[in-house]
Amino acid sequence: MAKLTGQAIIIKGLWTDNPVFRQILGICSALAVTNLMLNTLIMGLSLIFVTALSNVTVSVLRNVTPTRIRMMVQTLIIASYVIIVDILLKAYLPDISEALGAYVGLIITNCIIMGRCEAFARHNPVWPSFVDGIASGVGYALVLLAVAFFREAAGFGSIFGVPLIPSEWTRWTIMVMPPGAFFMLGIIIWVVRSIGGKELQKDETTS
Repeated sequence: MAKLTGQAIIIKGLWTDNPVFRQILGICSALAVTNLMLNTLIMGLSLIFVTALSNVTVSVLRNVTPTRIRMMVQTLIIASYVIIVDILLKAYLPDISEALGAYVGLIITNCIIMGRCEAFARHNPVWPSFVDGIASGVGYALVLLAVAFFREAAGFGSIFGVPLIPSEWTRWTIMVMPPGAFFMLGIIIWVVRSIGGKELQKDETTS
């Protein structure tokens, strides 16, 4: 496997291999928690924390972890960091913890984290694995924030709870309901893939 530079790892996490609009991973939370910007930001930061530290831990232990039990070890590592996040949210941000509900615990099952541990951290040193975890987490969080921006603005007339749109404006209630998340995520994926279509075709041709 060719060694990637830090810049290349970041570009892959944010754009060329973005977990949401390129790989269609982490969709459940992308649809469920994006009706408010603040909740989305906390979910994004939580996933960045878990992905980065899980990658680091898997990378540190990669030479001493038996191959046949590596998936169980990775799941245990990811679960440990998710429990830490869950405890911190309940202690310091109880309202947001309650609003996010089961989706904090379900970070354990997020395919992005297991995918980066298995595909990258298991084969690479600590620092590139850390950068990969940060880049993949940020790529996920930015897409969720984009979805949440339009949903909260159209549905509640606010951004981060701050009213921006006059009360005379009719709120689009559907935008804070599940169909609104489907619409916005679909539009974002369509726009991004349209913009990057030629780039992808070029990569596929040269690969």
